Amino acid sequence: MESCGAHNFPSIKKGKSKNTVLLKLAKCRDQTFVHHNRGSTSMAFAVILVAIVIVSFLFHFLSPWQATPVASNWGSIDTTITITLVITAIFFVAIVLFMAYCVYTFRARPDGRSEYQPENKKLEWWLIGITSGAICLLLAPGLWVYNDFVHPPEGAAEFEAIGEQWRWSYRLPGNDKEFGKSSVLLMDDANPYGLDPRDPLGQDDILVSGNQMHLLIDQPIVALLRSKDVLHDFYVPEFRAKMDLIPGQITYFWFTPEVAGTFDILCAEYCGIGHYNMRGQVVVEDSHSYNQWLATQITFADSLTGGTVEGLVEQGERLAASRGCLACHSIDGGPSLGPGWQDAFGRSELLTDGTQVIADAEYLKESIVNPSAKLVEGYPPIMVAYPLSSEQLDSLVAYIQSLTSATSSKE
Repeated sequence: MESCGAHNFPSIKKGKSKNTVLLKLAKCRDQTFVHHNRGSTSMAFAVILVAIVIVSFLFHFLSPWQATPVASNWGSIDTTITITLVITAIFFVAIVLFMAYCVYTFRARPDGRSEYQPENKKLEWWLIGITSGAICLLLAPGLWVYNDFVHPPEGAAEFEAIGEQWRWSYRLPGNDKEFGKSSVLLMDDANPYGLDPRDPLGQDDILVSGNQMHLLIDQPIVALLRSKDVLHDFYVPEFRAKMDLIPGQITYFWFTPEVAGTFDILCAEYCGIGHYNMRGQVVVEDSHSYNQWLATQITFADSLTGGTVEGLVEQGERLAASRGCLACHSIDGGPSLGPGWQDAFGRSELLTDGTQVIADAEYLKESIVNPSAKLVEGYPPIMVAYPLSSEQLDSLVAYIQSLTSATSSKE
């Protein structure tokens, strides 16, 4: 096979026609053009790879999306993340620049020949050693911090966070500093926490009403987590605190809130259609404010003796929270999956069939027990039927009506 190198252009030899030589010259010209184009493409690709490295670093340092300021003792988690980013950045830069070097250095040439080398034991051992060392460097800081994360100090306080679709509820130990026994078999509308009424340790357990938990500043505390239905994840970004809630298990971690303020509690594990709205709040405050708030909460013994019966509105509010209604129906006028409850009572609603209906007590009850009967225009038909008692329906309607009344009075 004749080459098209600089000193090997075909010449007219005896026995070869002029047309044959011209065809070979044209072939050599085409091959030279192809190799030139491949070289230009290789250079462009190498430049793109280098640009990717530069842009990645600029985006990291100039991006407006940065971590929220840490508000707990877990600044070491930020340090661990930084170590991970540095190690991965080193490998990212090395690999991408090496690719750029190879693309340019070993680009196609007219007289280039590749060397067949199916294995290289020295290179393989180097790669095994470097990769193993990098993995150890990535895992070691995280394992070190996680070991502290699940080993609370002696004397740490405790609270329980219970997750369910799609809300949070909380429990605190009473004066005896011990939680009573609980079981999912005991959970119902009258006992949403599933506490054992025969256990004397649970009688003074404090049941936190509402979706807001209060904590003492600079007090180490253990968060005990359990789920009533599916997987959830308790996450407070400012605390760097995050742990899964697993049905049938109690998971935990500890932290020390070091900054006073109000912080959002999020569910960081997809748990159904209302997942986005499964939010709560944790309020970190001084001992005076904390004790004032604590005095307003009820105990499990109070709930057994009717201490929680405050009227239809309060019962409806508790029922709406326990059944997950507030995950799909906003009470502040904000957007939601279903029609909002603010100013809902007595409001005229346009239905999907083009008719109008007044949201009175009868309509609201029908929409709860048979939500597909009259669908409001602009909302997906995703609500399931709730088989509630007449007393529960009355309490929900009273709660919805109270939201309308409160808004109207302000106006």
